[in-house]
Amino acid sequence: MTAWVLIVDDEEMIRDNLKAYLEDEGWRVAAFAAVAPALGWLRQGGSCQVCIMDMRLPDMDGNTAIRILNHLYPGMEFLIHTGSSSYSLPEDLRALGLNEGRIYQKPLNDMAPLAAAVRMLAAMRETRP
Repeated sequence: MTAWVLIVDDEEMIRDNLKAYLEDEGWRVAAFAAVAPALGWLRQGGSCQVCIMDMRLPDMDGNTAIRILNHLYPGMEFLIHTGSSSYSLPEDLRALGLNEGRIYQKPLNDMAPLAAAVRMLAAMRETRP
């Protein structure tokens, strides 16, 4: 069974392009414009290994969303996709294992590195006991 990737990004064109690219790479993708519907999908039985999170969202900031999702779904891995050139990773998210290598700046001219990161994180998760 192919694993799921969760995308939370309020920019429709970016969200749709990421979704299409990852689906072409063989992933099942659930994509939402805000955190609340993504949480609703997860609570109704949705499951994903990797979440690609925007930082500026209509219902909450991406850092808060990652904290909530990590608390509710501790096995989920995160990639950050942001248009903010001044974004700085908070220390508590670093403690969760995030680092600058998991931050991708919008717009991506080449989605292949992001897709490779999704594959790597999903593979890491599968090898954990």
